[in-house]
Amino acid sequence: MTMYNPRKTLLRMIGVLTVALLLPLSVDAARLKDVTNIEGVRDNPLTGFGLVVGLNGTGDSSGAFTSQSMRMMLERMGVSTDQAVSVKNVASVMVTTTLPPFSRQGSRLDAVISSLGNAKSLEGGTLIMTPLKGADGRIYAVAQGPVSIGGFSAEGGNQEVRKNHPTVARIANGAIVEREVSFELNRENTLQLSLKNPDFTTANRVVSAINNLFGQPLSAARDSGTIRLTVPQGYKGRVVEFVARLENLQVESDQPAKIVVNERTGTIVVGEQVRVSTVALSHGSLSITIRETPQVSQPGPLSDGETVTDTQTDVQVEESDGRVIEMEEGVTLGDLVKGLNSIGVTPRDLIAILQAIKAAGALQADLEIL
Repeated sequence: MTMYNPRKTLLRMIGVLTVALLLPLSVDAARLKDVTNIEGVRDNPLTGFGLVVGLNGTGDSSGAFTSQSMRMMLERMGVSTDQAVSVKNVASVMVTTTLPPFSRQGSRLDAVISSLGNAKSLEGGTLIMTPLKGADGRIYAVAQGPVSIGGFSAEGGNQEVRKNHPTVARIANGAIVEREVSFELNRENTLQLSLKNPDFTTANRVVSAINNLFGQPLSAARDSGTIRLTVPQGYKGRVVEFVARLENLQVESDQPAKIVVNERTGTIVVGEQVRVSTVALSHGSLSITIRETPQVSQPGPLSDGETVTDTQTDVQVEESDGRVIEMEEGVTLGDLVKGLNSIGVTPRDLIAILQAIKAAGALQADLEIL
């Protein structure tokens, strides 16, 4: 029977804490799989034109392409039609989906159905077999099945109740892969990584991390966004294992200083590396209020005068006090925000201030306005 020794337990805890404190911590480090993509391993968009049938009078009320598509579909089924067909229970739709990499025949994909005509709702409809083509014009999948709009639409008289978008639907696992995109990863002897956010510093760090991990120069940067990688001899035919080992490699990414401004919503995103040179900043707001009061002038009794309507205009101008603050060279993001908050600026005012600082050449960052 082992006796509990509190002193030994305390020493073990101190040892574990000491090791944890000695381990290097990289707050900005990210996994290699989160900052890069492997060229050739990508999604492929698929699109197709189809018909949704079985609607309760909410389909296309007009449209030559809907009538023509119905007639062609019926002729393929052996039904001959010599006249124009107009049925409100049918809607022309565009079907879209995404073919993931390494998808095999028989795999199922989610399909999104969007109305093309003036259909009011796709609720309760069924998509007829629709071929889905890629950018090369080949058919890679076929979609069919009952659609689900995740909402409803009801109207009557002068009132309408609607939830979500009744003209856009979805079929879960509604598309079946019929053709595969040929790409055998295990046969590759070289791989090419592309950075999601191209940067020379990040690319150099990725190269150093990969070469240090395997102890040999396997990678080299071609430019700021592309890294060429040679599969080691021990991983020939086992590229999947090689990529799996690379994916969790920690890399510290770096980006240029940038401020992104969305004037429509008043949103401002300031990067961590933003710096401001020595500058004096003053901000004051000007408020002009105009009030117009209608007045009526009536003549005296038993007089021949006429009633006259006049407008009295009152204009008031108010300018708030603007304080001047000085920002010394090398001001960081925290100093910038703290200084601007001290003079009580709003997001709208901050946009104008950032533009003025950039025009003065004191903002050491890219200013991108959406």
